[in-house]
Amino acid sequence: MQELSQVLQEGFLDWVSGGVLQWSGWSLFWYIIVMTHITIASVTIFLHRHQAHRSLDLHPAVSHFFRFWLWLTTGMVTKEWAAIHRKHHAKCETADDPHSPQILGIHTVLWRGADLYKLEVNNQETMDKFGHGTPDDWMEHHVYSKYRWQGVGLMMVINLLLFGAIGGFIWAIQMIWIPFTAAGIINGIGHFWGYRNYDCEDASRNILPLGLIIGGEELHNNHHTFATSAKLSSKWYEIDVGWLYISLLQSLKLAHVKKTIPKIRLSKAQVIDEKLVKRVIKHRYELMAQYSKTLKEAFKQEVRGMKDLAKEFADNHHWLCQDENKLSSLHKTRLETLMVANDRMKHLIEMRRELTQIWSRSSATGDQLMEQLHHWCVKAEKSNIQFLQLFSQKLKTLA
Repeated sequence: MQELSQVLQEGFLDWVSGGVLQWSGWSLFWYIIVMTHITIASVTIFLHRHQAHRSLDLHPAVSHFFRFWLWLTTGMVTKEWAAIHRKHHAKCETADDPHSPQILGIHTVLWRGADLYKLEVNNQETMDKFGHGTPDDWMEHHVYSKYRWQGVGLMMVINLLLFGAIGGFIWAIQMIWIPFTAAGIINGIGHFWGYRNYDCEDASRNILPLGLIIGGEELHNNHHTFATSAKLSSKWYEIDVGWLYISLLQSLKLAHVKKTIPKIRLSKAQVIDEKLVKRVIKHRYELMAQYSKTLKEAFKQEVRGMKDLAKEFADNHHWLCQDENKLSSLHKTRLETLMVANDRMKHLIEMRRELTQIWSRSSATGDQLMEQLHHWCVKAEKSNIQFLQLFSQKLKTLA
């Protein structure tokens, strides 16, 4: 009896110290990395791109795997996540945005992002208005939504059995992974700090040049500019891991991509018609990004000859490429000062204003928009500024 007791005691101690698998060191580290990465992939592919934005279709088996995995590792309900994210896009950077750091402050969103999510879950109006089209089957009603915390409880039991006492620590990492990376970093820093490829209406940013850590979700400015694109990367140096997985699923006939970021293509035709106007509006963010890039290059050349103002404008002049409605009073003053001091820069800035007005006039008819685009191109080609002349030619050959 004493020997049996000793054996049981030793077995219990072995389990506490290492569980069934008796893993340690790097094995446990890579287990955490793989498990949390699958969770990130489930969020970005299933919840975000498939459910919230409908940018791709998934095979039912793949879709259900993601639902099961999220139930097991996060306890999140698909309808709730999709509804809150859709509302974020619809009300971005306003008082109705569930998690805007521009409104609520970066510290609040970064450290209390999960609390903001839970608060919005209790808003029935949000669920009713933005939660349409999400899973509505027997499993959703009788398992995933009804027993949401039983899923993460099961994950804890699995971790404890496999790894012993340290399994509780691993489970804790799994539980905070999405609340911190998605609710905190993406919703917080992704609207507060980083670089912007496109000057879209909100404050979204790309956090890193390489969208690697959080499945590509770091490329947040790209996403907010082209919300229905299944691919989040737009530059050669940006890596969207989620897109790599989607491409693999598509090659296996397990996914079908509906939309990606539209790419500018050129043709030989130079006819300004209603189709061209639609193409210009469709590509407006990319066109303005290219216009702004050359505007900065022109600025560098012009400022060299402005000895009196060279020191005043010797900064990175990112303000020159931003939407004027978003400029601070200081930068607006600097813009006006620049326009007074240099006629060529004044003309370039005024032409940018006129071009943006073409797609800002929502009440204009197709014929009016064609006339405005034609007038802009004629004016650009009659100028003595080579950039404007080349840009006009590019606009007229959009394919």
